[in-house]
Amino acid sequence: MGADLDGAVRVAAFNFLKDQTTLHGGSVLPRRVLERGFEFDNRRVPLVGPQGIFKPALCELPLSITTVPQVPGKERPYEDEATYEGVNYRYRGTDPRHPDNVGLRRAMAEGVPLVYFHGHRPGMYHAEWPVYVVRDDPDRLTFTVLAAEPLATEGAIGVGESPRRAYLARLMTQRLHQSLFRLMVLDAYDAACAVCRLRHMELLDAAHILADRHPLGEPVVPNGLALCKLHHAAFDADILGVRPDLQIEVRQDVLRETDGPMLRHGLQGFEGQSISVPRRKALRPNTDFLAERYERFRKAG
Repeated sequence: MGADLDGAVRVAAFNFLKDQTTLHGGSVLPRRVLERGFEFDNRRVPLVGPQGIFKPALCELPLSITTVPQVPGKERPYEDEATYEGVNYRYRGTDPRHPDNVGLRRAMAEGVPLVYFHGHRPGMYHAEWPVYVVRDDPDRLTFTVLAAEPLATEGAIGVGESPRRAYLARLMTQRLHQSLFRLMVLDAYDAACAVCRLRHMELLDAAHILADRHPLGEPVVPNGLALCKLHHAAFDADILGVRPDLQIEVRQDVLRETDGPMLRHGLQGFEGQSISVPRRKALRPNTDFLAERYERFRKAG
């Protein structure tokens, strides 16, 4: 019953995280949500605790591992790092026989999935699951942790061998960067759509001006716009464009359509208006990026 209960708690945890990321509009969740956790069989199951390696009372093995956020001027207790093989996660202390380290070693041996929380800033954590411990390095006092498939909900999927591991490690790193990008962009835009000023976080995205596959398409704020899901989709489809002078244009064929109040108020009504931008000049959209993206929009029209 112990192993069955442990597995059932993990599946419940994964489903809870799936619901919460939908509710919050992305994979970055407030720590208070993780500390509160969820109800399982009339018992509360938190997802994080005071220590990085966390095992709730209902589980036989650790359920989650956490990397705390970097605070300027303050040294992290453990320096975990992302590599081409996964995240190198530091042991609890220096004793390989510490119960927390033994628990992660058992999770590795038994192929048990965990959750990885990466602190982007105090109080806000990127959630990645399921992750697996794929390597133990006592000499360096680290485990290597790797995500299987993004945001899966069931049990062990496995991560395979190289080069699949290198591919999965790259995807995991990209997801970490993209979730941080969303957080930074929404912060810069005061959590409001640059077009319509909508302020519901769960309906806001960080849109790339130049796509992430572009040589200059880095996940940095000057290459981003905070957009609601409607205007993000319209921007990506070249229905809505932003000129280098920040003025909004709507594609001409769409301007001529008659299709009810959503089209009229949601898109056509913003023709000729200007987007809102961050107060800090350093965070405002790169005009060269806007010019290149606007040229694509103009050709599409």
